[in-house]
Amino acid sequence: MNEINRLLAEKASLEDAYRDFKKKRLKLDLSRGKPDHAQLMLSMPMLDALTSEADYIAEGGIDIRNYGCLDGLIEAKRLMAEVMETSPEWVIIFCDSSLNIMYDLVSKSMTHGVMGSTPWCKLPEVKFLCPVPGYDRHFAITEYFGIKMINVPLLHDGPDMDMVEELVAHDDSIKGIWCVPKYANPTGTVYSDEVCVRFANLKPAAKDFRVYWDNAYCVHHLDMKRPCIIPDILQLTIDIGNPDLVYKFASFSKISFSGSAISALACSPANMEDVKRQMRIQTIGHNKINQLRHVRFFKNRAGVLQHMGKHAAILKPKFDLVQEILNRELAPYGIADWSDPRGGYFVSFNTLPGLATKVIAMMKEAGVVMTEAGATYPYHLDPEDRNIRIAPTYASLDELSEALKIFTVVVKLCTIDYFEKEGKAGAE
Repeated sequence: MNEINRLLAEKASLEDAYRDFKKKRLKLDLSRGKPDHAQLMLSMPMLDALTSEADYIAEGGIDIRNYGCLDGLIEAKRLMAEVMETSPEWVIIFCDSSLNIMYDLVSKSMTHGVMGSTPWCKLPEVKFLCPVPGYDRHFAITEYFGIKMINVPLLHDGPDMDMVEELVAHDDSIKGIWCVPKYANPTGTVYSDEVCVRFANLKPAAKDFRVYWDNAYCVHHLDMKRPCIIPDILQLTIDIGNPDLVYKFASFSKISFSGSAISALACSPANMEDVKRQMRIQTIGHNKINQLRHVRFFKNRAGVLQHMGKHAAILKPKFDLVQEILNRELAPYGIADWSDPRGGYFVSFNTLPGLATKVIAMMKEAGVVMTEAGATYPYHLDPEDRNIRIAPTYASLDELSEALKIFTVVVKLCTIDYFEKEGKAGAE
């Protein structure tokens, strides 16, 4: 308890510091994992990749200004497949957001079913497994459609697969699981090879069960010399003889322009045909001009990785700063824990039980907006009220430093209040 007593002794000075921060009337934003201005500027030359004088004929003689090519340009499929580390023949190209693909797939499953199965809306109950802490926008989709969400602990190497295997094998109302297999949001967790193999070997009771494999951060390394590599889940399922199990997603949203990128779904031929059946009714084709623009700017995987190295040069100092300040200000007291990711866009922070909501509220009073407490859990219900998602990418280094100083002060004050209410002040 010596560390706690030392913290308790700092209460007055911490309260003074917090009052001083509030007087500054700051307006800082650590709420979402957005690229900053410098990152967006990296892709500006892409806007010149197709001028009014450019050749607008793609491979196969396709005029990209016209109708056609429902599932995407050949060269766009090839580029996206290289980024997703899968095969081009399994890829369908969409517009800017992979989140939109996921929404459409869940929506289609609700109204028309999956590959001839009963539409989910006609079933008494539909459930999804949700590794936690996880991505709030995933949970928002399933909540919107009234799908019951079941928490699955996210361990150091991926979801608790004993729990996943047991649940899907015995409950045919479970229709899917959300996954971010590399640099997971918010923890930065990277699924191990063993976890990936166990996913590929799942034997769900529901024939229309799908793994929603959102590989959003597949090339978003903070150290390009030490990238994390995971197996191609689609190849694993095909090798095992379980080819229709997985929908695999990725996009260029945090590679080029977040609102004007391209995205992709990779899946088995049977799943592709099922998806395209809907697409033929829904659209005449996605933005082929933007597809070709991306191809001509990035060219191939090597071009993408070179570009992502520039992103890493901007982002790594911010993530290093998070670790530096948290380790200096909080680690000596042993009152919190946090992730140290090798890629992605977030740091996951855990307070003592019951403090996250209070921390977020006090940060807002001091002029720092963060993702609301509970957002990383279905229904915004963190059972222990501990998890906080730190999004360091959008702020400048100076803004981030200021926000983190406030954050550590607030965490200390909330922790002091916790120990005082627990009656542990002065205990040895």
